[in-house]
Formats: sequence, C-alpha cells, structure tokens
Amino acid sequence: MQSGDPGRGQNVILRAIILAGGLAGGAVTSQFPEFSQQYLQRLGGAVDALEDVTADFDATAQSVGLSRDDALAQMTGTPFLDRRRLDMTTTFQRHDALSAALAKLEGQGPFMRAYYLPQMRDTQIAKAAWAVYQPAVPLNLAGLIFAGAGFLFGAIALGFVFRLFAMPFRRSKAIAD
Repeated sequence: MQSGDPGRGQNVILRAIILAGGLAGGAVTSQFPEFSQQYLQRLGGAVDALEDVTADFDATAQSVGLSRDDALAQMTGTPFLDRRRLDMTTTFQRHDALSAALAKLEGQGPFMRAYYLPQMRDTQIAKAAWAVYQPAVPLNLAGLIFAGAGFLFGAIALGFVFRLFAMPFRRSKAIAD
C-alpha cells in the first residue's frame, strides 16, 4: 500500500471513530454499578412507602371486618370512590411488582444486578435515581470490568455500523476498478 493511498487515511479515521465509540461505551457502562446501587436504594424507599399505604388500607378494612378485596369492591357509587378504588388497586399492584423486584435485587452485587436488569424497569424510580446521580470514576474491579465490556461493545457496535454504511461504497469502487 502506498503512503499516499486515500484508503489509508479513511482507515485511520475509521479506527479513531471506533476508538471514540469504545471510549464512550466504556464511560457509560462503567457507571452501571453505582447507578444500579442508587436505583436499588430508591427502590427500597418506594417499597417502604407503598408498604405503609398498603398496611394502612388493610388495617382500615380489617377494622370494619373487610378483606382488602371486599373493601375495594365497596368503593363504588361516586366518581371519587371509583377513582380511589382504581388508584388503590394500582398502588397494590405496584407494591407487589416493586417488592418482587426488590427481593431479587437486594443483596446482589453489580454483576447480578446487571443479570436482573429487567427488574430495574420502573421509570419513576429510574428518573428519581438519575436526578440525583453523580457520575464517578470507577476505581473498583466491577467498574473496570463494566468499562471494559462497554468499551468492547461500543467499539464493535460502531465498527459494525460504519462497515455497514461503507458497504455500498466498496461495491461501487470494486465495480469501477
């Protein structure tokens, strides 16, 4: 290959872009251990708050000899009661879902939290965690492993995208030669 070959310059640019993609991927994924810890703390707080609401409703229902379902069934007749029944039903469902997620995530390290990532899908909790989250340089093994995995993923993904977009140009160059 000659030093004046325009393809060589394109390869250098492509490698620089792939490196940038890898660095961006590494920077983003290195933050997962700390962000997931913040999410877990918020999740625990949300479960505690919903537990209070649930326990209060159940205690009120029991004080008049009703189960939760029976008390909800009696909440009819006016738009307010209908709406309140719907709100309480939603609260009980959210409490159950978040409690199940907390049970799976609690006590887990960053790798298992990554494995259970689908349990971290509550948008309200994620937004609250993100609002107070401060990125940090990962100085532990987990952060470095996540950074390395993100670097590889970012570099491979960006390299694939650029090669995909370059395919039509390679074919037209080969046809022209």
